[in-house]
Amino acid sequence: MQTVTLIPGDGIGPEITNSVVKILEKAGAAIEWDIQSAGADVAEKEGSPLPDRVIESIKKNKVALKAPVTTPIGKGFRSVNVQLRKSLELYSNLRPCKNIDGIKTRYDNVDLVIVRENTEDLYAGIERQIDEDTAESIKIITRKASVRIAKFAFEYAVKNNRKLVTAVSKANICKLTDGLFLNCAREVAKEYPNIEYKEILVDNLCMQLVQKPEQFDVLVLPNLYGDIVSDLCAGLIGGLGVAQGANIGEEAAVFEPVHGSAPDIKGQNKANPTALLLSSIEMLKYINQKDVAQKIEKALYKTIKEGRVLTADLGGHSTTDEYTQEIIKNL
Repeated sequence: MQTVTLIPGDGIGPEITNSVVKILEKAGAAIEWDIQSAGADVAEKEGSPLPDRVIESIKKNKVALKAPVTTPIGKGFRSVNVQLRKSLELYSNLRPCKNIDGIKTRYDNVDLVIVRENTEDLYAGIERQIDEDTAESIKIITRKASVRIAKFAFEYAVKNNRKLVTAVSKANICKLTDGLFLNCAREVAKEYPNIEYKEILVDNLCMQLVQKPEQFDVLVLPNLYGDIVSDLCAGLIGGLGVAQGANIGEEAAVFEPVHGSAPDIKGQNKANPTALLLSSIEMLKYINQKDVAQKIEKALYKTIKEGRVLTADLGGHSTTDEYTQEIIKNL
């Protein structure tokens, strides 16, 4: 039995969490949940959207499944996701992007993985107001973080039978920061002679992704480019509703969907739990419950391929509860 920290989040978070917990339970996952609330409602009661008890729970259990948490834009508290990554040193953001049979997209041959550095770059949050008309943000790139994320990308490629790692930068303009990132990737690549290594500028990458996404395998990127490109790639496979994510460090891992909390449909039984379910499947693989993971994956893919019971964003007319029950039926 594995104890996992469960963060239901806010907005549609509790609804899709309830869905996923039911599916995992029916599939026979050996999990005991340590439920920890976080987000805007918690901030009002406890003075922080991410109380220390949540961090301590994840440190203790080593693994967490997290639903979306609302982050105010331009004001309010700092992103809970950013705080989690910083506090737990979750240095790698892993975003597999693969077509699912039954979800119509412009592409049918996407199968790539984004490995995004998760701790520095402009996300370090080092900003200052110079005067009322000028603000400044400082971009931090270090050798330690760049080597670490490059090694993660190559190790992932080895363990998952991937053949190519492509380092992404804008080193022609950001010669010192992105240049350092690129040099570190080159040095690490020498340690993995059986994995092909390439480089590409981020703007060219975006063009190539919408022309021939099948040419890419594993992409390793600094934080900001990784954030943008990972959402672009989610668009290639059907949108954020089917985009899974994981934040992984040496001591802990947090699995989560990458979409927002969608407060506009909160409590309406409309939410699509697929992304959180895909994230939970990756979590099950991570904690060596691979048989259960495969069982759920097959049931999910069957449900989507059949196309009879789907939520509105997947092209159907079913409720969250109906979609959940259909997946359970297909287990």
